[in-house]
Order: sequence, then structure tokens, then C-alpha cells
Amino acid sequence: MIKTANNEAIAGAAEIIKSGGLVAMPTETVYGLAGNARDGAAVAKIYEAKGRPAFNPLIVHVGSAKDAGEIAEMSAQAHAVATAFWPGPLTLVLPRKADSGISELATAGLETVAVRVPGHKTARALIEAAGVPLVAPSANKSGSLSPTTPAHVADSLGDSVDMILADGACAVGLESTVLDLSGDVPVVLRPGAITAEDISHVLGIEVGYAAESGEPDAPKAPGMLLKHYAPETPVRLNAVDLESGEVLLAFGSIRFMGIKGGGAAADLPDSQIRNLSEEGDLHEAAANLFAMMKALDQPAHTRIAVMNIPEVGLGIAINDRLRRAAEAG
Repeated sequence: MIKTANNEAIAGAAEIIKSGGLVAMPTETVYGLAGNARDGAAVAKIYEAKGRPAFNPLIVHVGSAKDAGEIAEMSAQAHAVATAFWPGPLTLVLPRKADSGISELATAGLETVAVRVPGHKTARALIEAAGVPLVAPSANKSGSLSPTTPAHVADSLGDSVDMILADGACAVGLESTVLDLSGDVPVVLRPGAITAEDISHVLGIEVGYAAESGEPDAPKAPGMLLKHYAPETPVRLNAVDLESGEVLLAFGSIRFMGIKGGGAAADLPDSQIRNLSEEGDLHEAAANLFAMMKALDQPAHTRIAVMNIPEVGLGIAINDRLRRAAEAG
């Protein structure tokens, strides 16, 4: 459903966002597939619509630097570049505040959050009308060209998006520059219209590109970091029962799941079990994945046993991240 951006359409789009739906919105860079950054199920829908092969951090769009400061730790350097380039095509990777309310799925379990203030008037109007931060990766299937017109979005996503908020072609047509300010040295993770040289001029220090510097966290794909959240506790996949000392990350019914040596998984104390979705809902499972993994990732636990997740739809991305966690251990 393509709607020309006006006050009525923006109000309708905001209601879709508030109800957990998805809206393709124009920005100065590319059209973004927007959803409520605080609604894990909505974030899961974005991954599903895009067909992303793995859960990678998404950029959170807010209305102002003040709003950014409510979800991230804004250092002096962050304030300096925000003053210089926001609103605009610059994304900052910053330490995430513990009380940010941003979905763990949106940050892929990391302690950082990628945030920007878009310069497009319609994007800013939608953020204000929705009253929540918006995650908005490019509104296209993963692997296809980034969408710079409403027609591009419709051709790529079809019925996966509840509304396309149309406001002409994008001015920049290139994804935002991503600047990592979460470490000791500022580094550009993804080049864009704002260059490392532009940022160097503002900060008064030389800022380089991660891919050139040989940083271990150089971009793996156009966008974010090679590093991922991985639990300290070892992970065992496709568990059909529990071994002594293991805790359980369940999916669906655990009625017939036992503990070797005697006992039932259902009798475990709350501290030793989390269920991604008792109903077997992959959207709910994706939304809960990182928070529940972290809850079980405790020194007292010898291993996290994970029940089988169907290798379909969002299950493919869930299993991808679980395999990474198992290999890291």
C-alpha cells in the first residue's frame, strides 16, 4: 500500500508502527523498513521481510541528539559530530544504556547501539508521530540493490510491508556513514557521504576506515560489525534431554524432556530455564533470543542446552546465531 506522504498518511503510518507493523519510510539516504525499536516482535518481522541470513545490529533512528542520549552514552566526541552532522547521513555506534528499552534483537545482543538522526522531513515526522525510536534497515530483500524510490520498495518487498510512505527519490542514495565511537579510537565502519576526513576535521584527530586499518571488527557486510554477542557459557544444540549441571533454553513444549539421572526439565527452578516460545512461535523466539541467552549465561551454569529450532523462516536466522554461539564456546 503506497501512500503519498502527508499529515494523514504519516498519522496512519504511526498507528501501524505503534501496533507492531512495518512501514517503508523515505530518508535522505535510502528508503528504510521501519518498525518500533522497542518491540522485539516487530524487529523480528523486519528480519523476516528482508530475508536477512543472520541477526545483525540494526540502526535506531531518533528525532534528536537529546533522544539519542536517552538510549546511548553520548561522549564529548559523540556530541561534537552530532552537532556537526545531525540531522544527516551519519550513524554513531555508542555504548547502549542499560535502561534504553531497545530490543536486544535490534542490537543483536551487543552492549552497543547504532543510532542516527535522519535529515529527511518525512522520516522525522514519522518518528515524532510514532513517539518511539525506529529501527529502519534498507527496505529491500537482503542482497538486492538498496531502494531509493517507492517503486523499488514495492518491487522488492511486496506485501511484507504494511505501508510505503512515498516522498519521491532519496537525495543521497547511499547508506549512512557508520562511525564507531564505542572504543578507544574513532573508526569508520562503513563509508558514506560523510567521510572520515570530514569527521577528522570536527574531532581534531585522524579518523580512519576499519577495513583499511586491519581492525578485527572490520565490516563483514555493508553495515555493521564482524563481532557478535556470544555467551561465556558453552552451548549444546538440538538437546532432547538435559545432562547434570546444564540449564535449558527451550522452544515449545518441554513436557517429555527429562534430566539424565532422574527428574524432569519442567521441574527446573526459574533461574535454570527459559523458553523462547512455549507456543513454538518463531517471531516470539527471535524477539526473546538474546535476552534469554544472557539470562542463562551465568558462571554457575556449566552449559546451556538448546532445544531444536525448525530450520525454516526466522528459524534459519535463530539457528545461525545459535551455531555461532556453540562454535565460540
